[in-house]
Amino acid sequence: MVEKTTVDARGIPTPQPAEMTKKTHNGLSAGRVVVLVRTVTARESVIRYGRHDGWKSSFEKTDDGYRVILVK
Repeated sequence: MVEKTTVDARGIPTPQPAEMTKKTHNGLSAGRVVVLVRTVTARESVIRYGRHDGWKSSFEKTDDGYRVILVK
């Protein structure tokens, strides 16, 4: 079973969304993590962290920001 987790980091300043994502990844060897952010800077920070840690990433534009999807 693939574990799915959502991190709501909307309105939280960078670099905290990436740090929240890192805490979520601890203990996960595989799964799907969705991170909600409001700014391009936060989006890129989360994507950069995910790639550095071996997660594949993509994102979708939403009405109030971005949905970053990390999969491993």
